[in-house]
Amino acid sequence: MAPDLAAGGAEPAPGGAGHPDRLDAEVLVIGAGPVGLLLAAELARGGVDVVVVEQRKAPSTESRASTLHARTMEILDARELLPDVGRPPHEPRGHFGGLPLDLTLPSTHPGQWKVPQTKTEGVLEEWAISRGVDIRCGHELVAAGEVGEYVEAEALGRDGVLRLRARYLVACDGEASTVRRLTGADFPGHDAGRELLRADVEGIDVPNRRFQRLERGLAIAWRNDKGVTRVMVHEFGSTARPRTAEPSFEEVATVWKRVTGEDISGGTPLWVNAFGDASRQLASYRHGRVLFAGDAAHLQMPVGGQALNLGLQDAFNLGWKLALTVRGLAPESLLDTYHEERHEVGRRVLANIRAQALLLLGGPEVEPLRELVGELAGLEEARAHLAGMISALDVRYPVPGPAHPLLGARLPHTVVRSGGRELGSTATLLRAPGGLLLDLGGTGVRVPAGWADRVTAVAGDPEPGSLPGEPGALLVRPDGHVVWAGRDEGGLAEALDRWFGPARPPAP
Repeated sequence: MAPDLAAGGAEPAPGGAGHPDRLDAEVLVIGAGPVGLLLAAELARGGVDVVVVEQRKAPSTESRASTLHARTMEILDARELLPDVGRPPHEPRGHFGGLPLDLTLPSTHPGQWKVPQTKTEGVLEEWAISRGVDIRCGHELVAAGEVGEYVEAEALGRDGVLRLRARYLVACDGEASTVRRLTGADFPGHDAGRELLRADVEGIDVPNRRFQRLERGLAIAWRNDKGVTRVMVHEFGSTARPRTAEPSFEEVATVWKRVTGEDISGGTPLWVNAFGDASRQLASYRHGRVLFAGDAAHLQMPVGGQALNLGLQDAFNLGWKLALTVRGLAPESLLDTYHEERHEVGRRVLANIRAQALLLLGGPEVEPLRELVGELAGLEEARAHLAGMISALDVRYPVPGPAHPLLGARLPHTVVRSGGRELGSTATLLRAPGGLLLDLGGTGVRVPAGWADRVTAVAGDPEPGSLPGEPGALLVRPDGHVVWAGRDEGGLAEALDRWFGPARPPAP
């Protein structure tokens, strides 16, 4: 995490005449976890001045989430971040409620990739800083609210109160979101009824277990290449208790012994926590000039690695939309599509996680259901359906326009060539700023002059069989989703106006 700039003795940037003690920005992001950092970098990439406020004074050493799915890896590839991620362990097999599930689907990065959250956060932080994002660590948000056409906030740090003003504020401050509490945003759902205890432990020797259901409970264990074993345990019939602090390692060891018969109390705990099957989702992801992303918008059991991936994909959807709005290129109504699209995706993910929690934490009474789901997952159509849901490769947004196999879906991987010359892969082409108009069928469709500042045109031929339907022209948003398809310019101007704002008049 970047150093605390204010604590280092530098004065906050002037907030305009009469406000030398106020830090002004176009967007204020609360939370410097992976979701907040990805969003901040995307905004800066879109030409927006961003300040990130983070309560922590130093990077977290707790690697809570360790799984990145195919769609998230595609996103990182589209932003040239995979070289920084390195070569993480790859596993084509995942699970659904503890039942083995092949996650292989057409993608450049099928399956799941084991990347510690500390690594993901470090990569995104470096990217954000390289884009000029101002990260203020060691500041706890204590007030926030809309004042006219701005959001004003106060954060308490080591040097006193930091006053901030921005045109928009985005809460990426996790499941216990301070912004959510300060704004009173409606967060319906239910609290945890059951929980898993989890610990990273050095100095123990227990068998690796992949969702092993024993007579008294569920046990999970695996040792990494550094000799640290992560254990997770749930005792059938137990209920989640209200907690004001993380559980003790003694509690984890006691439950582990009751379930497995093994004594791990002599190990050295590096990290201990508990997580339950709570499920909540904001009624609206947008409250005027305040927006929510990641766990601040939805609370779910972190099963199958979906929670972090869902949040990162929230940020990827919002970043370009908010950048266009802030720069005055698109109307505020574009921000409403963030809620419309991501709330429905979140609702669907939370529903599948609730189903998984039942299969995972239920006692002997769920065995018939587990057997049935296991049989269904063996059918290719059902397997692909579940794999698409978990990997987010099946996300299709409700985009108006004539029916087309790709409308609303992400652009699949292909390589575009012209005259024998390679123009780039899907990920490479999406690295251009703004949107993308792909003429893949020699249609001659071009970007009207009024949008040439926001959309790049590329004409060529895709790899044979890589895309469904007849070749033609495709309008692709910065997040990789197709929002128009055709063989002539019919409807193109309307799509450009909807997703990229009105045409700009030619320069005099």
